[in-house]
Amino acid sequence: MCVTFKKICRLAGNAVVDYQMIEDGDRILVGVSGGKDSLVLLKVLKHLADAAPIRFTLFAATFDPGFPGFSADETASFCRSLGIPHHRVCMDIPRLLEEKGLTEKPCMLCSRLRRGNLYSMAEKLRCRKIALGQHLDDIEISFLMSVCRGGGVSTMGPNVPAEKRALRVIRPLALTPEALIARAAAEMELPVRGECIYREQLERGGDRAYFRGVLEEISKKIPDLRSNILRSLSNLQECYLLDRRFIKNADKGNSNETD
Repeated sequence: MCVTFKKICRLAGNAVVDYQMIEDGDRILVGVSGGKDSLVLLKVLKHLADAAPIRFTLFAATFDPGFPGFSADETASFCRSLGIPHHRVCMDIPRLLEEKGLTEKPCMLCSRLRRGNLYSMAEKLRCRKIALGQHLDDIEISFLMSVCRGGGVSTMGPNVPAEKRALRVIRPLALTPEALIARAAAEMELPVRGECIYREQLERGGDRAYFRGVLEEISKKIPDLRSNILRSLSNLQECYLLDRRFIKNADKGNSNETD
């Protein structure tokens, strides 16, 4: 096992324990797109399943959007090599985007359909939880997007309820920087596949790509930016925000506040 992968396993193990992601007897559906994040996540969860004192069962699912050149065959083979059953959800996303005139903004429809189909697959397989491959960078970028777009002081939670379903969504890589995941995927020569055909379009004008650039730019001035944001997200000072719901608790706040 490479050193980088060991470090990711340690970070993921900490996240699983800190945010109570996995319980004894859990059946977990892992969303595996074929990208580096989801492949590393699957290997990490397999390692934890083999090493943990509790028992949990893993299943994998790939959403096939029907993009030209997309194939889940190698991803399916990778899952089987780990002894994890693989399932596919197939849709013709290009046709749907054309019909609805959403080719300039494909992510909203695609993500909604992907999420809904994963939820349905989890219920079919009697899984109580869905594990996704979002990492620390994703979480911090989502935080910046939410704050700057007026969506509230919010981000992708590490262990949250699924929308209107008796499921929970967990993100075991929540404490893991993307750079570490990319390094591990390269060192282990994982069969990375499934790149979105809209990638270049999204990198030119997409919100997520823009705020990723913002994060990188600020990091030039503050090298420890990612760890600093992580500490801030883990230390909510609600009495010093502007949400009126917390005003009754204001007198219980930090007594050493200065003007």
